[in-house]
Amino acid sequence: MEDQKYSTVIENFLRYVKIDTQSLEKYSDKTPSTEKQRNLACLLRDELLEMGASNVRYDEEHCYVYAEIPPNLLIKRRVPAIGFIAHIDTSEAVSGTDVRPHIVKQYDGTDIVLNEERNIVTRVSEFPMLKECIGKSLIVTDGNTLLGGDDKAGVAEIMAMAEYFLKHPEVKHGKICIGFTPDEEVGNGVEYFDIDGFGADYAYTVDGGEIGDISYECFNAAGATLMVRGKSVHPGSAKNIMKNAVKLAYEFISMLPDECPENTEGYEGFYHVDSIEGNVENTTVEFIIRDHNSELFEQRKQIVKDCVAQLNEKYGEKLFELEIKEQYRNMREMIEKEMHIVDNVVEAMKRAGVEPKISPIRGGTDGARLSFEGLLCPNICTGSEGHHGRNEFACIEDMETIVEILKNIVLLPCGV
Repeated sequence: MEDQKYSTVIENFLRYVKIDTQSLEKYSDKTPSTEKQRNLACLLRDELLEMGASNVRYDEEHCYVYAEIPPNLLIKRRVPAIGFIAHIDTSEAVSGTDVRPHIVKQYDGTDIVLNEERNIVTRVSEFPMLKECIGKSLIVTDGNTLLGGDDKAGVAEIMAMAEYFLKHPEVKHGKICIGFTPDEEVGNGVEYFDIDGFGADYAYTVDGGEIGDISYECFNAAGATLMVRGKSVHPGSAKNIMKNAVKLAYEFISMLPDECPENTEGYEGFYHVDSIEGNVENTTVEFIIRDHNSELFEQRKQIVKDCVAQLNEKYGEKLFELEIKEQYRNMREMIEKEMHIVDNVVEAMKRAGVEPKISPIRGGTDGARLSFEGLLCPNICTGSEGHHGRNEFACIEDMETIVEILKNIVLLPCGV
């Protein structure tokens, strides 16, 4: 990578992405799921202390980092304490080891060859959002790893915002609360988050994508496990006796409506078969159920239950056992009661020259769970895209603008 001085947020980002913080689902029974997440957490703690943040705390047991920037207002009226949250872990979908960021200056709108030897190319046809980056500079990888913009871009932006206010005490503001979490990618991002100690009246997860994105809606979500019990006998004498659990599992899958992630968008819900594992005697299917609409969500769960009931009736015995566990709910239910926190972001973006784009999250967010636990928490953009893959990229100019948006979010309630 070129030896060049960049803005604070970009220097932060280039430093953070080189630290492997991949979380792992198979160890998600503990937090953090991987010890290496502590490396970035401790660095952030040290950097916050060095820049002069207050009440800097590192939860050594669970790997959370908290800090505050005290209010410095001269006025007596109360200004809300605003929080900003980002997660330090990266997806296990692609390696996060030995990330080598590369700068593409003044992007010309064509496909980007990341690794010629391995023929890894970021194609505009697959990532049309690249068209919005023409003339800007992009941070990409060498094609061997993900980049880590999800969510180290958010971490870098929050840290740059914090440094600005700490270096400029003449800029008056209310209390700013900062939180960095582990294990968001494995669903445990706020399992042990200290809402009371965090101290914010409301907060924002800085964990989105394209600049301008604002989300205060997410899926209603459930995870489901189907256990199929078969009967194994020698294949040579199996007629009318064998019950192949693998084929029975496939029969169940084929009964689900053809509403899967690859066929849906926007507000359309889906069923997603995530894994199937087993043999003739015992096979397990893991899948998820998603819908923004709570009524449709309940209907989807019932459809799955009906499929299981029909199959058990067809085969005359209980070969199929289903377990459904709710994961999170659509945070709109809580946030729409206090829409001023969304309106604040809209105005903050407009002041930064950015056109706000409110859209639903087709997934979950730490903010969903926090919102139902008492800390309203919409999600905002980071300027990074193509997450969870080798083609991930971040836009330098957009990241710098997002730091300005975060500053505006802080200043607007102060009447600035």
